[in-house]
Amino acid sequence: MRKLLAGVALTLAVAACAPDPVARYSDGQQLGEPQPMTDACAVRASALSPEDVVGQLLMVGVDTAGLDSTTADAVRAARAGSVVLLGRSDVPASQIRALTAQLSTLGSAGLPLTVAADQEGGQVQRLRGPGFTRMPSAVAQGGMDPAALRAQAKVWGTELREHGVQLNLAPTADVVPEEAVGTNAPIGRLERHYSSDPARAGAAVASFVEGMREAGVGTTLKHFPGLGRATGNTDHEPASDAVTVRGDAYWGPFVEGISAGASAVMVSSAVFERIDPGSPAVFSRRVITGMLRDDLGFSGLVIADDLGAAKAVADLPPGERAVRFVRAGGDLIITADAKLARDMADALLAQRSDPEMAELITQAAARVLRMKESLGQLNCSAGVQPTSRPSG
Repeated sequence: MRKLLAGVALTLAVAACAPDPVARYSDGQQLGEPQPMTDACAVRASALSPEDVVGQLLMVGVDTAGLDSTTADAVRAARAGSVVLLGRSDVPASQIRALTAQLSTLGSAGLPLTVAADQEGGQVQRLRGPGFTRMPSAVAQGGMDPAALRAQAKVWGTELREHGVQLNLAPTADVVPEEAVGTNAPIGRLERHYSSDPARAGAAVASFVEGMREAGVGTTLKHFPGLGRATGNTDHEPASDAVTVRGDAYWGPFVEGISAGASAVMVSSAVFERIDPGSPAVFSRRVITGMLRDDLGFSGLVIADDLGAAKAVADLPPGERAVRFVRAGGDLIITADAKLARDMADALLAQRSDPEMAELITQAAARVLRMKESLGQLNCSAGVQPTSRPSG
């Protein structure tokens, strides 16, 4: 792992010193370059109907209080391949298991529905009722011995897996400078960061990822390229960062998390003025393709921070939000507002008349299927769900 980190560090250093590090990633509507994929999940994605291919790119919000008919209809209409549990729940774990079992019936085209949740710890823990351990904040986790944190994360992950959650939208890999902890609204004030020291935060992020992975649960590093120095909270208002640059030292926890085997990276909807001042990161090819894919070498799933209810993107029509994200190289779109899922699906379907966009959409669906396979939900070669537990 250390050799990999050293190689990535060298790549970032070279990128940071390049005279024009983002020249080939324009501000306009240029596409990410489709790459040939020949594995079984790519073949499976290519065989899906257009509606089912697009549906795999959607993760729809579901209230932990229960599945209402409106939300169920929205998931079915969009043929969504994933859902995310929203709202804080203090109900017993058995009720969550009943909910996820109900959700599992909503899958389309014989594909399993992936269930995700934000289970970071502290103030951001969706599932907190009997049967789920109360998790300390990330700040507290960052003070733990790495081996102890890894063991504890395995316990937390096992609780998720046993109750029907396959993907954790955690850990937070953002680093908040010590002097900004009290003023950084999205991360610092809520103690969602592991440490103000990138190296220490990176070690904790890796331990969390490894423990969850041992439990058979996928993890999501967020919020690339980092909200630790942002002003504003994207959930409530547009946010920006005037400090972060390409190859930033504060990317360390993302590098460590990728090396530890994180399933996904979530991209922020903040604007990073020294990287791409003309676009939120979630719509920026410079960020997604140029930095996350090329600089960090990440080949896993790229998830958008909420494109449904978040105020940071509210000035764009829902369908355009989805299209811009995929055009930049993204894979999986979260919409906390289930009613918007069909609009997003329809907009992506309309883009399939463009061969390059059609290929990007299919590639994104293949990465979603690959994640499902890695979590033991799917066997792309056989086209059936395996019954065995996934390896750690």
